[in-house]
Amino acid sequence: MSNLTRLAAEVFPDELVSHFPVRVLDLPGGAGRFALITIDNGFDHTKPNTFGPAGLGELNGAIDKVEALAAAGDIVAAGVTGKPFIFAVGADLKGVEKVGLREHAHAIGKAGHDTFKRLTTLSVPTFAFYNGAAMGGGVEIGLACTYRTISTAVPAFSLPECFLGLVPGWGGCVLLPNLIGPDNAVTVIIENALNQNRQLNGPKAFKLGIADALVESADFLAQSLVWASKVVSGEIVVERAEIDRGAGWDAAIARGRAIADSKVHGASPAPYRALEIIDAARSARFGDVASLQAGFDAEDDALADLIMGDELRAGLYSFNLIQKRAKRPAGAPDRKLARPVTKVGVVGAGLMASQLALLFARRLRVPVVLTDIDQERVDKGVGYVHAEVDKLLLKKRISADAANRLKALVTGSLTKDAFADADFVIEAVFEEMSVKQQVFAEVEAVVSPTCILATNTSSLSITEMASKLAHPERVVGFHFFNPVAVLPLLEIVRAEQTDDGALATAFAVSKQLKKTSVLVKDAPAFVVNRVLTRFLGEVLAAVDEGTPIEIADNALAPLGLPMSPMVLLELVGPAIAAHVGETLHTAFPDRFGVSPNLERVVKAGKRSFLTWASGAQEVDPEVAALLEVGDSPSTQEQVRDRALAALADEINRMLEEGVVAAPQDIDLCMITGAGWPFHLGGITPYLDRAGVSEKTLGKRFLPAGTASVPQ
Repeated sequence: MSNLTRLAAEVFPDELVSHFPVRVLDLPGGAGRFALITIDNGFDHTKPNTFGPAGLGELNGAIDKVEALAAAGDIVAAGVTGKPFIFAVGADLKGVEKVGLREHAHAIGKAGHDTFKRLTTLSVPTFAFYNGAAMGGGVEIGLACTYRTISTAVPAFSLPECFLGLVPGWGGCVLLPNLIGPDNAVTVIIENALNQNRQLNGPKAFKLGIADALVESADFLAQSLVWASKVVSGEIVVERAEIDRGAGWDAAIARGRAIADSKVHGASPAPYRALEIIDAARSARFGDVASLQAGFDAEDDALADLIMGDELRAGLYSFNLIQKRAKRPAGAPDRKLARPVTKVGVVGAGLMASQLALLFARRLRVPVVLTDIDQERVDKGVGYVHAEVDKLLLKKRISADAANRLKALVTGSLTKDAFADADFVIEAVFEEMSVKQQVFAEVEAVVSPTCILATNTSSLSITEMASKLAHPERVVGFHFFNPVAVLPLLEIVRAEQTDDGALATAFAVSKQLKKTSVLVKDAPAFVVNRVLTRFLGEVLAAVDEGTPIEIADNALAPLGLPMSPMVLLELVGPAIAAHVGETLHTAFPDRFGVSPNLERVVKAGKRSFLTWASGAQEVDPEVAALLEVGDSPSTQEQVRDRALAALADEINRMLEEGVVAAPQDIDLCMITGAGWPFHLGGITPYLDRAGVSEKTLGKRFLPAGTASVPQ
């Protein structure tokens, strides 16, 4: 207790302390008395319960009371639940950021273990009633109990630590594989975490075996107590499947390593440390503290090492960008200026336009009408939306009634007169300035003067696009990233004459679409495409000079990026990459070149420099035959240094131009729009930590200690 008190005072002075009141209830059916601990920090669900040193101290006090009740024979069982809608979401990360000593980091891990395992060693059975969102330590306190129920309404349940650069360190790596088997544990701890922190819901957690009973949300606590009484009385006997501790365990670890390699490429230690602990945990037994202790000690050591590593600090920096800065976009106008949107028009019915139509219909629940140049295209676009709705229905993500309503909302038209009563019209047509200007002129002729005109252009000047309109002030950039349903970023671009009302409406719509919005100046290619094009341009230039494609493509592998430059080029499409490159070459010819070899690939109709025809990734021999290269090859290190220096230079120029408000906005764009890894903490902290910023610019982007261990 003294260690917890010291930690609370020294490291977590601003802890939002969770409290743990104990009440004693009569179990239904005369099964006996039950001590229920409720996790409650005193606030509503918008401030979830967390665990810090002071909170763990209070939990120890609550367990003291329960132990005394059990010793006196006053209770037959005990349990833990959360305040309405929230169970607990794990450790207080605000405090973790401030830890500067390894001994403090180690103490955090040990404090959690010492507290939670008291629930395992109580003289009466213990129950966790997962009534709401549970993550990290919130999941682990339940794993320390003998039995678990979970609500059908739990929306988010996860062990996200590897996503941030940690391991589940309060029992997760040891207890979970011994409860549900190593393969399922790898899914939760490694696969879900590294897939952008994918969440389970209540039914999925139950199906995996994490909970022993799935209970309807309406009377969750009452029914959980009914279930607990039947367990205590022996009416229900919980049986768990035998776990394969041999070849099956080996296969699970191998699968976990393959997932980690594919996601972080060895650049983040957290998932590998987690797998080491899971691997060693096969000799432990669920509920047997003596057999579990070695694994708990390994978790303590891993937590201490990782808390004192840059990857966690970088992950927390990324996390804070998503959780805080993204929710209050820098430079966004007063929300009160936003106008209501009751109908949306989409110009174009191709793949991007159809994705947009589906998103607007699902999130805004307003009529959406697509237009295109012929009926076949219109029908194809509407058909795509309907087919995607059917997929959602098949996956049981929406009801039959909701599917019918969504289909009814999305219609097609050959004439833009259908936009007459629209409040928001977005174009997603060919990336040609004259085409877009014509589209906007035709739309302006039929819509009201207050209708917002948005463009999904990836690189063209919005100011020029709006220049011939009677009301250019209502034109705004609304740049999505493909696939629209997956990538959260929305670059909202303010042209020279865009007014606050149009901009406020754009931000309000973006929020309804559940997108991450960043305000961007009307500059060539905006943020993500400008950064990626400069980066790709250096790699392609190295190839043009004679660097083998394999060497250039693997140059950035040590960073652990989600994909190599050539795979990224395939995803974007060589033709689109070439178009954006030409736009930027026109604007900045000294820094953005035009790759003759990329032009050859586009002209030949090739979709990639690579092929997987043999089952493994290799250079497409047809592309290799097209290339004309020089005789000045570079090494991987030279290509990497060149590309990173170019990134530092371009980002500095963008900040000087005022493309965004701060380096954090570029980091937010790259994380949410380009999949820049969380463990790197955004692009600017990485360039600072690697020394590239100071070497290239003579200065850092961010203060020392940002997204890294304080020195």
